[in-house]
Amino acid sequence: MTKDFTPPVRLDIDHLQSLYRSGGLTPRQLLDRLDDYQAAFTDRNLWIHYLTPDEREPFLQTLEGESPDSLPLYGVPFAIKDNIHLRGIPTTVANRHVRIVPDASAFVVEQLLAAGAIPVGKTNLDQFATGLNGTRSDFGPCGNAFDPDWISGGSSAGSAVAVALGMVSFALGTDTAGSGRVPAALNHIVGLKPTLGRLSVEGVVPACQTLDCVSIFARTAAQADRVLTLADRRNPTDAWQEHQQPPKRLMGQSFRFGVPAADQLGLVEYPEAQALFDATVAHLEALGGTAVDIDLTPFSEAAALLYDGPWVSERQLAINDLVNTPDQVHPVVRDVLSAGDQFTAGDAFSARYRLAALKRRTDAVLATLDTILTPTCPAPYTIADMMADPVALNARLGAFTNFMNLLDYSAVSVPAGFLDNGMPWGVTLFGPAWSDSTLNGLAGRLHHRVTDTVGATSDPLPDEQPPQPLRTLQVAVCGAHLAGYPLNHQLTDRGAVLVKRTRTAPRYRFYALAGGPPYRPGLIRTEDRGAAIEVEVWRMPEDRFGSFVAGIPHPLGIGQLELEDGTWCTGFICEPCGMDGATDISDTGGWRRYMASMATTETRQ
Repeated sequence: MTKDFTPPVRLDIDHLQSLYRSGGLTPRQLLDRLDDYQAAFTDRNLWIHYLTPDEREPFLQTLEGESPDSLPLYGVPFAIKDNIHLRGIPTTVANRHVRIVPDASAFVVEQLLAAGAIPVGKTNLDQFATGLNGTRSDFGPCGNAFDPDWISGGSSAGSAVAVALGMVSFALGTDTAGSGRVPAALNHIVGLKPTLGRLSVEGVVPACQTLDCVSIFARTAAQADRVLTLADRRNPTDAWQEHQQPPKRLMGQSFRFGVPAADQLGLVEYPEAQALFDATVAHLEALGGTAVDIDLTPFSEAAALLYDGPWVSERQLAINDLVNTPDQVHPVVRDVLSAGDQFTAGDAFSARYRLAALKRRTDAVLATLDTILTPTCPAPYTIADMMADPVALNARLGAFTNFMNLLDYSAVSVPAGFLDNGMPWGVTLFGPAWSDSTLNGLAGRLHHRVTDTVGATSDPLPDEQPPQPLRTLQVAVCGAHLAGYPLNHQLTDRGAVLVKRTRTAPRYRFYALAGGPPYRPGLIRTEDRGAAIEVEVWRMPEDRFGSFVAGIPHPLGIGQLELEDGTWCTGFICEPCGMDGATDISDTGGWRRYMASMATTETRQ
């Protein structure tokens, strides 16, 4: 079994742009090197259409006169699953009878092109995005990045393999039942399934339109989040896109995560998989998490609805628009979807009612937690084994993924180590809709505890700043809002979480203001004889910040504080008039020490 391939260039986004800035590499030179490198992996069947030099020339010319500082993805190569349109390049959905030559790229692709990214090719998939294994394609089964005799996972097969082998920096996939997560787990990379409806699906060939979403494969969670942020633009003509919302739950220094019982995981193919899962639980505990036992039953019951319910009919509907006769469909796909013939409109409504009841139960479980941990899939399989038992083994792959879009949850798959046979294995963190960046932050920290390399390459896993959830902001507090103090509830009641404890830059004087209770301090910036004062930085959804600020009494207000690392943060400041009757307590270094000294004084008296 082969692994640890060495790509010609390390494709982490920041590293690439550093090379471009220094003049050590150009996008054109990069693509020439990638051409030679990818040619060694034809046995993977990962490309359906690899762009020719002429086809990619317009993208290179667009970059001329630009710089890495002007475009956030300047010269960054990416791959596109072949059910997502790239203007002028055929879309086949892995079927030789389908050839759609689009006049426009998919909306998400357009956003990435505008950011400076360069498309490298269209990738192989399970035909019509129906499957989780990567073998159901007219262009051959897609082989795993580590060993071509093993499945890549699907349906976004080639997209994951391209990232794992270091051929592209990131890749677009789609995810309806797990297609953006299973291939990530089986190829030792990150797979992000964003909130359903967050990214526009205009220009994506439907599989199950009410459940389809665009997914992102990346080398790290931080890079996945960067791509998500750049692709996340409002498309006024997309009926399926949702308006962006603040995350319902944030994650601080401590968090609670759900863990299903071992008998509900059923990790029977490889006993060491349970050990890898248990090790992941220990990693999360070391990162500040508290494990909470949960019952996975309602989630599994929801998952069963996807292929045992009327959503199969919706998949049939999508295929009927693309082919003329059933014999033009891959036989396994045709057999799987033939079950859609039996469902009626009444069955569709009954299934929706059942799903609503299950979601009420699963939401209740998730409401007490910050995230839930599961395997991404139970086990990898060889291509030969999958061909011999294509339906049952494929169903096994979806045991922990099929419910996610039905229940409208966000999810990210992250590497969790290797089985005894050397094949990778992964876990999934999932949470409520709009928790994408929150999950990515934790996934990035977990990733670094598990491995120090990227995918199937020898590339080192880079250290990166964790992503920050959109539509949230940080606020520094220094007094009665500190954790454990009387006004801290004004933060926690608004969903704020503690990010870090730190100090200001040594440019402040700290005063105990007159009056109380509650007793309050005030910070005054000074360029002379300043001190560093202890603060806590909290993060809260921005739509709750206004009501928080409205409750701040004069002479306190909100401004910008300089922290000891040189960054600035929104925080409490005090107007000069507040110094009347105030006591300078700068020498205590912070409110906790001051209050402790006051308590000691009162005890002595």
